Amino acid sequence: MRGRPAVIDTNVVVSGILTARPESPTATLLDAMLNGRFRYLISVELLAEYREVLLRSKISRRHGLSPSEVDIILTDLAANGAVIEVEPEGAAGRKEDDHLWRILSTDASAVLVTGDLKLFKRRVEGREILRPREFLEFIKL
Repeated sequence: MRGRPAVIDTNVVVSGILTARPESPTATLLDAMLNGRFRYLISVELLAEYREVLLRSKISRRHGLSPSEVDIILTDLAANGAVIEVEPEGAAGRKEDDHLWRILSTDASAVLVTGDLKLFKRRVEGREILRPREFLEFIKL
């Protein structure tokens, strides 16, 4: 796996699982993650967030996966990504999605892939943020 690593936001993974269109950018990206087709950074905290969101009743009713099936997907994601350690942020002063910025800070070349418009507004100087479709074009999948 070569090229710049990515940090894949939870909304991209969840959308990839929920979509009925296997050719959609989020499904294509999730499939590429599960098959190790590009470099991505992931932390234990981000994996836990993926799990928490996927097991929310409203979302789990839509995808129909059992907790053990979700865990299999998460295990595969961890196996194919670069699991890194980041310092946990204390609850005081913690902002939503700060863990994404902490993961990004571990590699100056990493890009954030998200569909969350709030993150585009909170852009950190020097950090590239791409939508799933843009990232797929970037890595030529």
